Amino acid sequence: MTKRIFGITGWKNSGKTTLVVRLVEELTRRGWRVSTVKHAHHDFDIDHEGTDSFRHRKAGAGEVAIVSNRRFALMHELQGENEPSLEDIVQRLGPCDLILVEGYKRESIKKIEVRRLDGRKGERLSAGDPNIVAIAADHPVEGETVPVFGLDDITGIADFIEARNGLGKLR
Repeated sequence: MTKRIFGITGWKNSGKTTLVVRLVEELTRRGWRVSTVKHAHHDFDIDHEGTDSFRHRKAGAGEVAIVSNRRFALMHELQGENEPSLEDIVQRLGPCDLILVEGYKRESIKKIEVRRLDGRKGERLSAGDPNIVAIAADHPVEGETVPVFGLDDITGIADFIEARNGLGKLR
């Protein structure tokens, strides 16, 4: 089965994370199993000094799995390897109905561009990316050839994502 993938992209401080969180809440409320992938641009750490798993990684373990009866996490140290592709990461995810991808401006996946007046001022991503299929903005947007949603129109955006990904109504 081909995985359904849909992106949320935009410049820094445009509201991508807030939109992804609200969409996950709405889509899971509708009954869909949703996974997410977030691209980080800097050195990030989900593990903290003093924890056992942190100590395992610092000792040189290439992968560390933390497992409990409620969740598990797998951390992989790249140790000189290239950053994995979005496709590589998607293949590691378990079964779900939809994968929402935050960031990854340059990937060839269908995506919504998020814009906020208070966000970073940059060129319209839609101008040079045919994979941007809609805009979500907190201000009026003119001159676009794709649908434009209000940033708070979570129902409308979720309906659009369902339709674009061939997800029938569960509600």
